[in-house]
Amino acid sequence: MLRRPPSLVIRGEKDEQAVLCSKDKTYDMKIADTSNMLLFIPGCKTPEQLNADPSSCNIIHSQASNSLSLQRIFQKVQDVPHETPQDYSESKALIAGFSNNYWELRRCRPKLKKLRKLLMEDPYEGPDSRKDQALTFSKYTTEDLLSLIQASEEEILHQLQAIDACKIEGYWRILEFDYEMKLLNHVTQLIDSESWSLSKVPLRTCLEELGSLEPREMIEHILLSYGRKYVDDGEVYFEMHEDKICRAVAQMLLKNAVKFNLSEFQEVWQQSVPEGMTTRLDQLKGLALVDKSSRPETISLLKGYVELTIFPTVANLNRIKLNSKQCRIYRVRVNDLEAAFIYNDPTLEVCHQESKQRNLNYFSNAYAAAVSAVDPDAGNGELCIKVPSELWKHVDELKVLKVHINFSLDQPKGGLHFVVPNMEGNMAERGAHVFSCGYQNSTRFWFPCVDSYSELCTWKLEYTVDAAMVAVSNGDLVETVYTHDMRKKTFHYMLTIPTAASNISLAIGPFEILVDPYMHEVTHFCLPQLLPLLKHTTSYLHEVFEFYEEILTCRYPYSCFKTVFIDEAYVEVAAYASMSIFSTNLLHSAMIIDETPLTRRCLAQALAQQFFGCFISRMSWSDEWVLKGISGYIYGLWMKKTFGVNEYRHWIKQELDKIVAYELKTGGVLLHPIFGGGKEKDKKRNVLELEIKQDYTSPGTQKYVGPLKVTVQELDGSFNHTLQIEENSLKHDIPCHSKSRRNKKKKIPLMNGEEVDMDLSAMDADSPLLWIRIDPDMSVLRKVEFEQSDFMWQYQLRYERDVVAQEEAILALEKFPTPASRLALTDILEQEQCFYRVRMLACFCLAKIANSMVSTWTGPPAMKSLFTRMFCCKTCPNIVKTNNFMNFQSYFLQKTMPVAMALLRDVHNLCPKEVLMFILDLIKYNDNRKNKFSDNYYRAELIDALANSVTPAVSVNNEVRTLDNLNPDVRLILEEITRFLNMEKLLPSYRHTITVSCLKAIRVLQKNGHVPSDPALFKSYAEYGHFIDVRIAALEAVVDYTKDDGRSLAKSDGRSLVESGGLLLLRFWASSGSEEWFSKSQNPQDYIPSGPVDRSYEELQWLLDMVQSDPVPYIRHKILDMLTKNPPFTKNMESPLCNEALVDQLWKLMNSGTSHDWRLRCGAVDLYFTLFGLSRPSCLPLPELGLVLNLKEKKAVLNPTIIPEAVANNQEPVNSTTNHGQSVGFQNTEDDHLIKETASSISGHQQGVKRKADMPLGSPLEPGQILEKNEDSKVKLKIRFSNSQEEEEIDMDTVHDSQAFIYHHLNMLERPSTPGMSKFIGKMTV
Repeated sequence: MLRRPPSLVIRGEKDEQAVLCSKDKTYDMKIADTSNMLLFIPGCKTPEQLNADPSSCNIIHSQASNSLSLQRIFQKVQDVPHETPQDYSESKALIAGFSNNYWELRRCRPKLKKLRKLLMEDPYEGPDSRKDQALTFSKYTTEDLLSLIQASEEEILHQLQAIDACKIEGYWRILEFDYEMKLLNHVTQLIDSESWSLSKVPLRTCLEELGSLEPREMIEHILLSYGRKYVDDGEVYFEMHEDKICRAVAQMLLKNAVKFNLSEFQEVWQQSVPEGMTTRLDQLKGLALVDKSSRPETISLLKGYVELTIFPTVANLNRIKLNSKQCRIYRVRVNDLEAAFIYNDPTLEVCHQESKQRNLNYFSNAYAAAVSAVDPDAGNGELCIKVPSELWKHVDELKVLKVHINFSLDQPKGGLHFVVPNMEGNMAERGAHVFSCGYQNSTRFWFPCVDSYSELCTWKLEYTVDAAMVAVSNGDLVETVYTHDMRKKTFHYMLTIPTAASNISLAIGPFEILVDPYMHEVTHFCLPQLLPLLKHTTSYLHEVFEFYEEILTCRYPYSCFKTVFIDEAYVEVAAYASMSIFSTNLLHSAMIIDETPLTRRCLAQALAQQFFGCFISRMSWSDEWVLKGISGYIYGLWMKKTFGVNEYRHWIKQELDKIVAYELKTGGVLLHPIFGGGKEKDKKRNVLELEIKQDYTSPGTQKYVGPLKVTVQELDGSFNHTLQIEENSLKHDIPCHSKSRRNKKKKIPLMNGEEVDMDLSAMDADSPLLWIRIDPDMSVLRKVEFEQSDFMWQYQLRYERDVVAQEEAILALEKFPTPASRLALTDILEQEQCFYRVRMLACFCLAKIANSMVSTWTGPPAMKSLFTRMFCCKTCPNIVKTNNFMNFQSYFLQKTMPVAMALLRDVHNLCPKEVLMFILDLIKYNDNRKNKFSDNYYRAELIDALANSVTPAVSVNNEVRTLDNLNPDVRLILEEITRFLNMEKLLPSYRHTITVSCLKAIRVLQKNGHVPSDPALFKSYAEYGHFIDVRIAALEAVVDYTKDDGRSLAKSDGRSLVESGGLLLLRFWASSGSEEWFSKSQNPQDYIPSGPVDRSYEELQWLLDMVQSDPVPYIRHKILDMLTKNPPFTKNMESPLCNEALVDQLWKLMNSGTSHDWRLRCGAVDLYFTLFGLSRPSCLPLPELGLVLNLKEKKAVLNPTIIPEAVANNQEPVNSTTNHGQSVGFQNTEDDHLIKETASSISGHQQGVKRKADMPLGSPLEPGQILEKNEDSKVKLKIRFSNSQEEEEIDMDTVHDSQAFIYHHLNMLERPSTPGMSKFIGKMTV
């Protein structure tokens, strides 16, 4: 009973759980039920019964409801006379009220986190601050804090003292950090100047000396904050806190630096503190992050937090799982309560134990399980937060939760990419920048979140950066706030449209800003000195906006759009909500022709994904195709409008060919069969008998049943027919609308309504058919291999107006090297109305036909007379005209024709001398002075033409090749390449296209045996710092060195060259002042390869080292991709490069070395699959035992490290799509944008023991393996198979026989797909 009730206050706002506060304590208030109260008081009656009984005279108050207010209880208790306990025992009853529940008070910690947040809204910056004089609404008195903070008065006052708050003009304030450091600096300087002891600093003297600089109350406050007050002989002194002062000084030093060299920081830190104080790293606990793994060691402030607002949908939510990789989590609070958390990322190391299995089936299953364990769509994540028990009631009421996470991100390997050029100047002057990157669901790499496309929310983003930097992120820029010293600024972005975390991005750098002159809501950002290129590159973007808004009949969904061009891009185009990140290599000037359409296509693609992909998000990974398809569709419509129908059709055909090649190579479920067929004409019935065959036995194909369109061009016009492809239908009768006629010339109507004159002398006089096309609209995913006469292909090329039909005809004519085919191709080249891509393709077809007709070819080399007529001077055919690229179609043809001409060969399989000299003359007389466009792509094509003219070196009578007897033609080619490379160092071309072509040409010379085969040149160009296109070209050459074949020079040849006259081409190279090609060593033996195998392995290791250490993510990805496409060996080859060390290296790379990049991990798995297949690599040693017998448990267990190649080859991987796209794929064929999301798994039914390799694999097994003891007491193992009643008996008595069983029957054993999941158990009898 409360005899003297204290002052009690219930505190809390509407969205907070109420607490009860006394003068010095805080209590949680919870309702407790007491349904069994009647059992405690015998004879007790309810309030209703008491009111009805007039004899109940001792009732003071009755309450009919089920509860009493606390205030009324206090009131009634105060009104009752205070009686002794004996008085209560003598009374019948004294009942103040009766309730089935009551308020239970439980002592709790005060909720003081909000206090500092309120005071930091307006920190005190000093008496001279104009801001402080103007604002009053963010200042709080003691009464204000008592009404807002859920704590008692004493607890609030104690916390104000703990956070060093002070009272200024009646308001509680926290000093702004810079002002606080200013005051502390005054005090420490005075201590040093007066040589005071740190344990005895007089208050009176400090106030007298510093009172003229700062208010006296501020001086005393800073002494109280950093010292302990005491009185000695009536004088007030302070003992300064060493650790607190050292910590504050360190925070001041680290505040303005992203990172600090640890040793340098410790030196500056010690010099900055007062004399007599000693700095220690343990003083910075919870403040700074020391990275001892970096070289040199660094230190930086811990800065970064995430606040998530979560709306519970279930009442029993006691765990919150979020996605977070690489982030170091320091503190988690839920509704200002400390929360326990666990961090576990199973994808860091997929196979945790040191497994010796080393096969992809096992890895795939383990990886699928790891990805599922952190799948946000399944309610999982790497970070598991326990909801404090105090909030369980809060959650049960489905009230909002606020999760606050403090984290740091130091030296991230993925998610964020830092670009810091190695040059002089500060970060802004060097163009240093950082941007978010990664394949989908990679936002978790740089801050904790729910990294799922199905979870949408609004965003408030804040980034504090150096004053010289610009932070670009999603949504609208609300404000930019500078710090007091103007050294840093904070960008505040607000994204009000619900967006998935995966569509959040960031870019920070010294960007130059361009507001689009046509659309002010569009802003473009680029690195310094690239603004002129940015203006030209983005000048077309507003037209793309207009087209999409018109075709979709809706406005752009976001209020703004930002394009950011950065260096070392992860992909060329990355679309995020309201912004897109592009590679800076897409920027170009008006002088560049070739890059213009490519960049415009990238911009249009990114904008289409803003509508479908960012604004409209997917629910699951199975919906991804919808967004890709719709955005690709509207992008295709834009392409048709901008570049024309021909370019659009060519693009569709190109994409169709890509997917057909991919599906036929790797298998799939979408591709319909390969259509092949021929035709016959039934003259009596006047019908066309069309035979269509389906090849659906190839990987990735399935039988097609449905409609198929066939177009037949006849004398009387073009007619469409729809055939119904049935299960067993092969031949189809198509009626002909025309009759054969004997006249040789006639106007023929085409599909587009045009009528053309045709010379019909080549066609069959008895047939009205001109040509036939199958599925001309490309409505089926298919490959067509159709056979018809050569004249039909020639007619189709000349007169069909569809570019796809013309390209099909050109490819078909390669099989018909006749004068008629030559004439048809030449006519196409001369037609200016023909699509330029068709004319370019015709050049290469004509070269192939000319090579096939080399013995009967008459006249000048193919295309030479046409080129001279179009582009050379009339008086001197070998001198090309001054460049004029105003006609773009002529420009592309001028580039292509020399490249195709260089492929011509004479009867000796050599490039004709006339052609080579013609190409050299084109290079010699090239003049671009009066041309408004750049000719760098044209010159690069001329170098490619030189490379195409190279043929294998021929040695007569084993003649040793030296510099003196080098082929004169090759010498001329080498001189031109050397000159071009030297010019590139002085005047680099756009994107260094000349250097790229030169490197490729040098590799061609090496492979054909004309120069020593040494990768040193390519390695130097592949190093970090060169332009990315140059690096990729050099890396392609190094990858080529990893193959055993293709060695152009034997060891003896290399030695002869060195001994006879120095390194080939060294004279030309040295005379031009450039660096050497092959090596800087002067020892001739250094130029001699030690051996093909050793060198191949050395180059392979060099490449794999770059995969792990190169700073550019795209380069790491491209190396794995190139090794997969051009592997040093394959799973079906015997190679000395295949060894246990290589297996372990690649296994570790994909198992744990690529956890920071989904794309890189897929690339590592692709390479592993290409080299070793799905099974255990053959180079690994055999395990000691193939079968483990446990006589005690009567079980026979297969050794899980074995899986035979025959079994693996017979298994077809089952593609299963995970929820993240972070699973394992094989044979990646897309370079930049296409990453597979398939995981290969082994069927659980194919487990157990197989009799022989040629037995049916995957058939169900009976419980076999029976150990028997026969009459002669010998133990034998019997193996019974499901498809046979035979039993094999193996003598198990001797070690010799046991080993024979293991090694002779390894091909019978198959490892289960997951360790410990084998269902095979053998019966044993003795």
